[in-house]
Formats: sequence, structure tokens, C-alpha cells
Amino acid sequence: MQRETMADLVAFFAVARERSFTRAAAKLGVSPSALSHTIRKLEERLGVRLLTRTSRSVATTEPGERLLERVGPHFDQVSDELARLTELRDTPAGTLRITTGDQPAESILMPAIAKLLLRYPDLSVEIMVDNGFVDIVAERFDAGVRLGETLAQDMVAVRIGPDLEMAVAASPAYFAKHGSPHTPDDLARHNCINLRHQARGGNSVWDLERDGRAVNVRVEGQFVVNDIAVVRQAAVDGVGLCYLPRDYLQDQIDRGDLVPVLEEWCPPFPGYHLYYPSRRHQSPALAAFIAAVRYRG
Repeated sequence: MQRETMADLVAFFAVARERSFTRAAAKLGVSPSALSHTIRKLEERLGVRLLTRTSRSVATTEPGERLLERVGPHFDQVSDELARLTELRDTPAGTLRITTGDQPAESILMPAIAKLLLRYPDLSVEIMVDNGFVDIVAERFDAGVRLGETLAQDMVAVRIGPDLEMAVAASPAYFAKHGSPHTPDDLARHNCINLRHQARGGNSVWDLERDGRAVNVRVEGQFVVNDIAVVRQAAVDGVGLCYLPRDYLQDQIDRGDLVPVLEEWCPPFPGYHLYYPSRRHQSPALAAFIAAVRYRG
């Protein structure tokens, strides 16, 4: 096989998987026009059309789909083997892919990553923020970050944060107008801000507990959003009650922008953990990352 054909196939697999010249070009570090020219050359060399292009989408033709299914996995194996060779080096290098929720990404991971990247110039870290549950093996992540009580038992878990508490809170203006809830049952009479669960497509449940009695409340309200920063701002603006980790709301509570309620129903629970599949040989990159984020409180 000609060397240029190998390079062109890499370009084709990127477009076929991304279904977009723009996204594939960004991933490969080339311009969309250059990528389009490469694909045309490959199609001319093979004598078949591999992609169907419209103004809005890109799709594989039957020959293109066959090439993707039969040859693509072999290219992936080559890429994986080259990555493993890189991991054999003593100095942390290569790319780490981590999936995490937005709060631990901001409060825990970023301070550690900033120092890590300065220390190891050959190391790259890719953070994918997703508040749903991700299969890190199937999605080819090196590790994930989730709450300790939600981890699968077949994963190695490393604590990266202290115990947490949730908080039910709203603005003083909201409570002045609507009064404060005193029990979980009172939430049914309040405007509650719902957080949309990205992976499951439903709204998050407010898990409350007091003296060993657990209550799972499905609240209702006028506003639903899938970003916790927007939930927090909406609560500050008087839209309704929010239910978020207390440390994420602490600055607003300290300033008096938010007032917590039902505090006796929000006991501590295990905080964030980094989790990853058990491997006999841990890469220097992952080992350095674990050391940087490990909780030492």
C-alpha cells in the first residue's frame, strides 16, 4: 500500500466517524478544504465514492461504510499499540482522557492539572465534562470522576475530595414571598429548579435523609436546565429553590445571596473519587495524574 494512501485513510476515518469535515479537520489539525481535497484524491485513487456530502451533513456510501467497518479497527489497533509504547517511557507523556462532572472539573481537577502540565510538557490531558454516567472502558477514557457512592465495584477508586453535603437553598427574596419549607413534603408547594440529567434524559431526584430515614423527592418547577452554574444563578435571581453541593453554593451563602433550608435533611456523604479499570501496568501519565489529585485531608 502506498504511504500516501495510509495517510489518506486516516483522514477518511476521521471524517466518517465525526460525520463532519469541520470537526474532523479540527481533530487532525488541518483545514476543512485541505481535508476535502485529501478525500477527493483518495476516492479518485480507489475509483469509488466513499462519502456523500450535502450542505448540512456527511455520510458514508456503501463502499465507505465497508471500508470503515473492515479496515478502521485495524488502524485503531495500530494507534493503541503506538500509545502503549509511549506509555512505557518513564516520564509521563501522551494523552490522558478523563470524564467528570462540571463541579469537580472546576474545583478539584483544574488546579491539579495546571501544575501537572507545567511539570510535564509531553503530557496532554483531555477533560470531557458530562454529568451523566459514562462507561469509561467503552468510551476509551483512562479514568473518570464520580461520587464515591456511585462507583462500580470492579473499578479502582482513589479519593480526591472530602465528604460532601447537599444543600437546598433559595434567595431571601424568594423566601420573603413564598415562605420556607420545613419538611421534604413542603417542597411540593414550592417552585423548585430542576437539573436535567444528561445521560438519562430525566430530572435529578433530590435525595434527602434524616436520622436514617431517606426521602427521594421528585420536585416540580417552572425552570429546568442541565448546567449547575445556571441552576445556582437562577436560585440567586429568585427563580426558586435549588439542590446542589453545599461547597458549590458556599460563597453565595456567605454573602447572603442564598439561604439554606432543610439542613437537617442534608447529612454528609462520600465525596468525589477518581476511578479507573484495574490494570497490571499503570502508565506513568495516569500515575502522575493520580498523585496530583489524590485527597490528603
